[in-house]
Amino acid sequence: MRSTRATAAIERLKVRSGNDQYSMARTGGELFFLIEGPAKPPLCAPLELDAFVAFVNGLGPQKPRRVSKLDVAFEKQLVKKTS
Repeated sequence: MRSTRATAAIERLKVRSGNDQYSMARTGGELFFLIEGPAKPPLCAPLELDAFVAFVNGLGPQKPRRVSKLDVAFEKQLVKKTS
């Protein structure tokens, strides 16, 4: 099923936030919405898969991006060339 991406996004949100109560529900029209726990109202309107995954990925604390020394050196070169 295509809902695997949505399920993976929910699992990442649970890990980032520490809240195991997050869950998703799917409508008959293949739209998804996020629920924070049983018997609680939805946190968003029903969304298509791509929009739902983007919404869920934007919630909660974000994981810091890993940056290597090479990435830093490359970004410095880009700044020098545009200046």
